[in-house]
Amino acid sequence: MNELELMVNRKIAASREKVFNAWLSPEMLAKFMAVPSGGTELSKVRNDPVKGGRFSIVMVTAEKEIPHAGTYLEIDPYSRLSFTWESPYSLDDSVVTIDLTEVDAGTTEITLKQVKFKSEEARQGHTSGWNAILDALEEILA
Repeated sequence: MNELELMVNRKIAASREKVFNAWLSPEMLAKFMAVPSGGTELSKVRNDPVKGGRFSIVMVTAEKEIPHAGTYLEIDPYSRLSFTWESPYSLDDSVVTIDLTEVDAGTTEITLKQVKFKSEEARQGHTSGWNAILDALEEILA
């Protein structure tokens, strides 16, 4: 199952700088890194956005808290972020890579790739989750 990967693409009407900075800002992450359905509260976020730094995102619902964490592997301003992704639904050595490309002035294409899942079901769940997260990011940056 380690070979399983996903890729999600999205064009957002915001500059690469704005999109990139949102992924490193605890205040912004708290708003868009939330439970796709049933999350009514902001996530609890702590991060140290430097290569080798750690982050923690706890998604909150009325019934439970879902912890996520990771280590920043690559931070290339305005074009690429890569980090490990530790969650109850992914393998410990799962990695997320986010590439940002300027489509035209004020529009950014996001290509999000995640590798290594416990099962096909886990991959499908993450695909839905990342799409919902990108929907929320797009709404916040609009």
